Amino acid sequence: MTTITAVRIHDVRFPTSLRLDGSDAMNKDADYSAAYVVLETDTPGLAGHGFTFTIGRGTDLVTEAVRQRAQPLLGRDAGELCGDLGAVYRELSGDSQLRWLGPEKGVVHLALAAVMNALWDLAARRAGKPLWRLLAEMSPEELVAATDFRYITDALTPDEALAMLREMEPTRAQRLQQLRELGGYPCYTTSAGWLGYDDDKLRRLLKEAVDSGYRHVKLKVGQDLADDVRRLRIAREVIGWDANLMIDANQVWDVPQAIDWVGELAEFRPLWIEEPTSPDDVLGHAAIRRAVAPIGVATGEHGMNRVLFKQLFQAGAIDYCQLDSARLAGVNEILAVYLMAKKFGVPVCPHAGGVGLCELVQHLSIFDFVAVSGSLDSRVTEYVDHLHEHFTDPCVVVDGHYVLPSAPGYSAQMHERSLVEFGYPDGGYWQTRVGGA
Repeated sequence: MTTITAVRIHDVRFPTSLRLDGSDAMNKDADYSAAYVVLETDTPGLAGHGFTFTIGRGTDLVTEAVRQRAQPLLGRDAGELCGDLGAVYRELSGDSQLRWLGPEKGVVHLALAAVMNALWDLAARRAGKPLWRLLAEMSPEELVAATDFRYITDALTPDEALAMLREMEPTRAQRLQQLRELGGYPCYTTSAGWLGYDDDKLRRLLKEAVDSGYRHVKLKVGQDLADDVRRLRIAREVIGWDANLMIDANQVWDVPQAIDWVGELAEFRPLWIEEPTSPDDVLGHAAIRRAVAPIGVATGEHGMNRVLFKQLFQAGAIDYCQLDSARLAGVNEILAVYLMAKKFGVPVCPHAGGVGLCELVQHLSIFDFVAVSGSLDSRVTEYVDHLHEHFTDPCVVVDGHYVLPSAPGYSAQMHERSLVEFGYPDGGYWQTRVGGA
């Protein structure tokens, strides 16, 4: 028997604000950070690694919530836990006292994401498979058993999900081969478009993106209309008009303002406007979508739970679903969103603008194509070229495609040296800064 013997939790912060990496109209000084958890076992070399993404101050609040979320796992049989992750998810998410602090939103939900990500990583490592393969080889019945259907059966029932998964099961191998022939899963880059970059850097990074094989690039907008017009003009000069250009406002507009602003930028033919208003405003997104068509509306990185996504789908509010691997409560809740997106015909293009998120979402996108959606139409997953060197199994992107991961796990493990250097507030880097961050 393999037992969970300890839970190790780290507040890890990287000073990305110094170069304005990650800067946008809402978040001007992000220090990409993570509440990082390791589920240690008494089997040498076997542990589960997970995290949730933050941007600096407040990460300590999440790490304490992670500690409380993970406490019930201590002393438990890892085989039993990994053998029924649906049951474990329901147990942890059903903690009534912690639910009161959400429910299913905010710090306590982020903490559950970190713990469940670590458990799925542990399960994949025990099986000797990358997470995408573990999921893609699960039976439809096993996937449905792992999925959180609570509060969404008015949109999708377990029987409907089972039928969809069974329909796709016989052709999974064909789609996996298709990905291998393509060189991986298609992605887009946001790394050129941070709002704090000057025009020369914008031009240089856009050219590098095109030269690297990207056919989709995204720019941040929403701080100043004249600046947006200038920057989008530069983007079209560099990438041309046959490449796809996306824009992202990061929630800064009211609904009428979003409609007017996007109208002013329509000449640059953006594929989508991302997070045009409050992430919780379902009807606002629907109104914007009607007004700015044929420009698509994308949102989801701040989608707090599967219920919000259900409403976005039911209201016809979005053209692209951008679920986040560390805001939803791990794979169990993510499965629910993927399955609803399949039923409603909305492509899922996961958000990955943060430390470690690229490592996670590559697994999810591969699984989605192989076992759920069966389609690459209108699907492209975000990639940012930041901080991958801190992971033991970093994602690899070639010619605008995520190369299929081969190492066991969820690609979530950080190097110990990174934890020592960038752990907050006692890490080597932060000790050299007066007053820490």
